[in-house]
Amino acid sequence: MQKFIKRCFWRTLLLLAGAVLIYESWIFGHIVYWNFHNPSTSAFMQDRLEVLRQKNPEAVLHTQWMPYERISPNLKRAIIAAEDSKFLEHEGFDFEAIQKAYEKNLKKGRLVAGGSTISQQLAKNLFLSSKKTPWRKIEEAFITLMIENVMSKRRILEVYLNVIEWGNGVFGAEAAIRYYYGVSTSSVTAEQAARLAAMVPNPRFYDRNRSTPWLLKKTDIILSRMASTQIP
Repeated sequence: MQKFIKRCFWRTLLLLAGAVLIYESWIFGHIVYWNFHNPSTSAFMQDRLEVLRQKNPEAVLHTQWMPYERISPNLKRAIIAAEDSKFLEHEGFDFEAIQKAYEKNLKKGRLVAGGSTISQQLAKNLFLSSKKTPWRKIEEAFITLMIENVMSKRRILEVYLNVIEWGNGVFGAEAAIRYYYGVSTSSVTAEQAARLAAMVPNPRFYDRNRSTPWLLKKTDIILSRMASTQIP
């Protein structure tokens, strides 16, 4: 009986290990493919579309892919200045930013800051659900390492700018700039880019509240940093 239980335990363990390996290989395969082909959707887009269709079965997402070279440097600088100032330096994780975020959250007694890099956020957007669990953070770290080792910084930023949420059902830079300003990403001004970058942490809220004092303050902060921000 004891030998039977031991055999079942090891078989179960091997099956689980095999399932994890297959899943990670599936993710890695997608990252390699998306290094050369543009993703048409993401896990986060699918989650949001499902929510929207609960209220309106005909709901669609507003999104339009824009190649890196046609996205204004203003927006690239604004996003890096706002989201990940060490984007070109780190290999997926900014441990100093993570430490600062932890200390700030500890001081406030609640989650008020995050230390995620652009690469980490891309990992979440492409593959993971919005549920926050310890397992998801571990999976996010593995996917971030894959992304950083397969894609260039330029490609990471290009995909990120095309898949992140910028409003209720609005995804990607081109759709966002047309939605808010009626122009293309190639002609967005520095101030417009800074405001869009300031909206990224809570885009649906700022879609409804476009002139809050904090949004205006954050826009000015980003604008002041953009001139010294390097882009891929």
